[in-house]
Amino acid sequence: MTQLATRHHSPTSSTVRGAEAEQHPFQAGGTVTDKAREEDAIHGIVERLTNTFSATHSPAEVEDAAAKAHASFTDRPVREFVPVLVERKARSILSKHSDDET
Repeated sequence: MTQLATRHHSPTSSTVRGAEAEQHPFQAGGTVTDKAREEDAIHGIVERLTNTFSATHSPAEVEDAAAKAHASFTDRPVREFVPVLVERKARSILSKHSDDET
């Protein structure tokens, strides 16, 4: 309870920053961890889309679509939803190419 009260009265105190860093290690300036999680998510997306579009697209085409989609979000400051947006955009690119080929 004391720590909670301290957090409300003095959010910049070193004890609060230390406690928050222990509770949320990847949020305490952890851009490397965030970037690694995003890269892992993109890798998973490529695997899923490769399986989904294996009949119409090569793995290289799927990777290219995912890379193109990911690059379109490079300058976005909020990264939390980038993997979801990348998957949607890559899926759209691949679906459009599938439709064009038929």
